[in-house]
Amino acid sequence: MPQVTITRRMMFNAAHRVHNPALSDEENQAIFGKCNNPNWHGHNYTLDVSVTGSIDPRTGYVIDLSKLKEIVEREVVSKADHRNFNLEVDFMRDTIPTTENIVVAMWRVLEPHIAPARLTRLVLWETANNYVEYDGK
Repeated sequence: MPQVTITRRMMFNAAHRVHNPALSDEENQAIFGKCNNPNWHGHNYTLDVSVTGSIDPRTGYVIDLSKLKEIVEREVVSKADHRNFNLEVDFMRDTIPTTENIVVAMWRVLEPHIAPARLTRLVLWETANNYVEYDGK
């Protein structure tokens, strides 16, 4: 069967402070700059979730996009939207909430729910100019 990749785009808003508690306040400020604001800052995130698999001959789908939307909503968006990654998001506990770490954590919570298709790429847009990509490796 042909392998096809589909992508679902989801949007959410969240706050964070990029801060390493093992470093001094001066070191954190020097490394992370305005992203280390002790009063937090937020982003309007866009998450592209790509799933690859065979086309089901019965449905014509790799995965039903409404099912994929439900998975991403339940496992990621409902936990992160209008929340603080540092304080409220369970899958980010004890992790510096850089965009890089956020996308890897999202992969870990989404990947087990995608079968029989497979999660092949996440793209997390922090701003219109900044994004990270992760393919599980």
